[in-house]
Amino acid sequence: MNKQIFVNLPVKNLEKSKAFFAALGYTFNPQFTDENAASMVIQDGSIYAMLLVEDFFRTFTSKPIANAKEATEVLVCLSCESREEVDELVRKAVAAGGKTPREPKDYGFMYAHGFEDLDGHIWELVHMVEMPQK
Repeated sequence: MNKQIFVNLPVKNLEKSKAFFAALGYTFNPQFTDENAASMVIQDGSIYAMLLVEDFFRTFTSKPIANAKEATEVLVCLSCESREEVDELVRKAVAAGGKTPREPKDYGFMYAHGFEDLDGHIWELVHMVEMPQK
């Protein structure tokens, strides 16, 4: 069995968050989506984000929920196929109501940019240049 990752994020408004991520091209698995949660498919078969209404999120932890607009609780980093894909996802995020926390960075071997979603969660996007094997 392949390993999978499910990133769980609290959201204030599930419908607005679903619309935001749908504008970036992501889909949702209806089998695991209801009024409390949405299963966002980032890469079918391996990468998912569970968008959980804050009250429902609280049922999984006794700790307070961080306000991602004021403090960073996690950085989600996704790899992209190209620099153009990085820039396109950032453009779509901004058009859907997100914002960019910083300018893109070109490290030569890696190009990075990112966005904040509607709840302030930071999504880093990177394209790595394949390095020749020695």
